[in-house]
Amino acid sequence: MEIKDRIKQKADELYRRYGVKSVTMDEIASQLGVSKKTIYHSFSDKNELVDAVVADMITYNRQCCKSSRTNAKDAVEEIFLGTETLYEIMSNMNPSFLFDIERGHPSVYKKFTAFKYEFLLRIIAENIERGKKEGFYREDINVSLISKIRIETLLLPFNEELFPRNQYSFVKIQQEILEFFLFGMVNPVGYKLILKYQKEYSKKQQQ
Repeated sequence: MEIKDRIKQKADELYRRYGVKSVTMDEIASQLGVSKKTIYHSFSDKNELVDAVVADMITYNRQCCKSSRTNAKDAVEEIFLGTETLYEIMSNMNPSFLFDIERGHPSVYKKFTAFKYEFLLRIIAENIERGKKEGFYREDINVSLISKIRIETLLLPFNEELFPRNQYSFVKIQQEILEFFLFGMVNPVGYKLILKYQKEYSKKQQQ
């Protein structure tokens, strides 16, 4: 692995664990066992490094969303597959991660916001349309409205004022939000499909 990729990997690990603001370039260099000069040879400053880490995160998320849509047998399973990825990406992420980027790296946060409101919002809307065509979601769903509501719930678990980490499990919050959202969209046929996938994915998690 090239040094630039090693730096990004270590920065990603530390940012997720401790938040972006508290992790210095000195700390990243120390963890890698290299000089700070080596870090600055690959990245001109911290903002460029944060930008690279978030860019990789967005790319990975895009690939996972597209994979979930391709591999899912139907719209309901697409949501289950996508949620597994969401747990993987966010379950070990410090709650301050996005807040630190918003405050300290606005240009990077702007790219994340564009990804959220352009790509992710479209993915959600397309899933709802798919579910309606397949006959699992209610026909009367307002796709635009429900998509926007759903996109705003994705990051809700990061709100520590509402959900202190010592009282709530990130995965449990996401699971409850998902079920609230999904059960509200389906018709009776889709309801049975949710129960089917809940059993399948519960067994999968226990293996």
